[in-house]
Amino acid sequence: MRRTAICGLAPILGAVGVALAGCGDHGGEGKDCPAAEKARTPSGFCVPRYVSLKRDDVYARKGPGKDYDTLFVYHAKGLPVQIVQETTDWRRICDSDGQVVWVHRQMVDGRRTVIATSAQPAPIRHAPKADSAPAGFLNVKALASLEHCKGDWCKVSVGGVSGWVAKTDVWGAAEPVQCKVTTP
Repeated sequence: MRRTAICGLAPILGAVGVALAGCGDHGGEGKDCPAAEKARTPSGFCVPRYVSLKRDDVYARKGPGKDYDTLFVYHAKGLPVQIVQETTDWRRICDSDGQVVWVHRQMVDGRRTVIATSAQPAPIRHAPKADSAPAGFLNVKALASLEHCKGDWCKVSVGGVSGWVAKTDVWGAAEPVQCKVTTP
């Protein structure tokens, strides 16, 4: 099985989608994690936490090691994933489709991104209000850099457009564990 994310932005003027330009704050991984919680994990960061895929080809494995079967390969650099468990070298991740797999720690990046999950292009608004004018639209399954969230809104940027998208229109910003996790 191959997994692919489609990146892009549909500006109000109607131009064709543009590739993801950046990946956001590289230092974002675990910045809000309490020190006591950090001390309990091999990485020193909180679990669960969001990161993004670092490379175009990331092998998703059944367990934490190269001896475990490859279930599929992600082909989506920048795809947001949530780390739900970790060992010293491996991260168990959850993706927006509910897949829970293991990847090597070198395949994830602390940069935060989101993926559009609404059925229609999601408006990127000038202000975090439903009645604010849109600066553009985030296409279905498009990736965007996540700057931060404020209440029900997240500030994102993609293709030179920056603005606010409703948290319900994207995956990669909700606080709780996003996938059902069973013991491997």
